[in-house]
Amino acid sequence: MDTIPLADGEIQQKITEYVSAQLLAEDEGVAELSGGTALLQLGILNSRNTGRLLAFIREEFGVSVPPARITGKHFANLDAISALVAELLSA
Repeated sequence: MDTIPLADGEIQQKITEYVSAQLLAEDEGVAELSGGTALLQLGILNSRNTGRLLAFIREEFGVSVPPARITGKHFANLDAISALVAELLSA
C-alpha cells in the first residue's frame, strides 16, 4: 500500500496541534502558536516534553529523529521541527 506524502504544511499543522493540545500548560501565557514561536526559550520544550514530542513524531510520521539532530537548532520552533520531519521523511 503506497502512502501519500505529506505536504510541509500538513506536517506543521499536525505538530502544532500536538504541541498545543499536549504540551502547552494553561498558564503558559502563549495564546496561539505560530511557526516562529520560540518553544525552547519559552520553556514549552523541556527535556520531558521533547521526549513526548519525539515519540509523537515517531508514531505519527513513522520516522525517528537521530540523536545528533536533537539540537536547539532543529527544535527552536515549529518551523524548524517541521522542516526536520519533512527532511527525514524524504530521506
